[in-house]
Amino acid sequence: MKRRLMLAAAAVLFAAAAHAQGSDWPNRSIRMLVGSAPGGGTDAFARAVADKLGPAFKVPVIVDNRPGASNTLAADLTAKSSDGYTMVMGVSTAHAIAPHLLKLSYDNDKDLVPVAFVGSVPNVLVVSNALGVNSVAELVAMARKEPGKLNFASSGSGSTQHIAAELFKEATGTEITHIPYKGSGPALLDLVSGHVQMSFDTLASVLPQIQAGKVKALAVASAQRNPKLPNVPTLAEAGVKGVEMGAWYGIYMPANTPKAVQARVHDEVNKAIAQADTKARLEAIGAEVTPMSQAQFAAFHNAENKRYAELVQRRGIKLE
Repeated sequence: MKRRLMLAAAAVLFAAAAHAQGSDWPNRSIRMLVGSAPGGGTDAFARAVADKLGPAFKVPVIVDNRPGASNTLAADLTAKSSDGYTMVMGVSTAHAIAPHLLKLSYDNDKDLVPVAFVGSVPNVLVVSNALGVNSVAELVAMARKEPGKLNFASSGSGSTQHIAAELFKEATGTEITHIPYKGSGPALLDLVSGHVQMSFDTLASVLPQIQAGKVKALAVASAQRNPKLPNVPTLAEAGVKGVEMGAWYGIYMPANTPKAVQARVHDEVNKAIAQADTKARLEAIGAEVTPMSQAQFAAFHNAENKRYAELVQRRGIKLE
């Protein structure tokens, strides 16, 4: 009896603390973790949102880059946080793909909660200028001529870049070597310098290099051409069918975060991405901004996990 009373009292105290946290939150700085190095698409989405959340919450929102383990290091740190002041700019790599390829030390569905969807970008097939190819057909011919000689960079094993390239290899009957990096930033440095020959990076990460002429875009891995690259064909238009890949981004928080805090973050993120300057900032990197309710984001999260689980199993995709 005494034990039951103690447990009941603890539950009441926890509920009261959670309510208090929800009512006066935030009263100190917030940390937004990013699972890749500065300069990539996830980092760009995070900073665009964080720059608006700080003034909205009247506290600093600090972007904290923690690259590694297919973006899951940041997710892991977020899942294990209990301070109510930690969130992660989630990306499909970590929250829809990695759970089916990696042994995680947290539960992607139970320890984290989808809070606010932000948007998505397509992957783009880009090649080093030093490679000397001008079309997908030329690239495929080169890869078939010398199997295994070409290599492709990715932001990490299990990333959308990695999976897009594996699907491309299967669709074209080519053998191309995977070189994983800790984020798009360092991968792009080696692509520009010619140390790697190709990549299926996200448009958000690679668009500045394309526009500056530092790399060459051969095709977008989407159903339609992207407004930022109107003269670049889709892979289907270039003769490679069935390879469509994009990355999506959204805020996740620890599952024990009070509902009132989740709701406030959701509302402020949606207000932020509705603002003309934020929307323009994201669209400038080829993003499609797509507001969702929290329930819609949760349903989307579940659907994407199911889709990638089936894709990974069907294609036999494994990590090196």
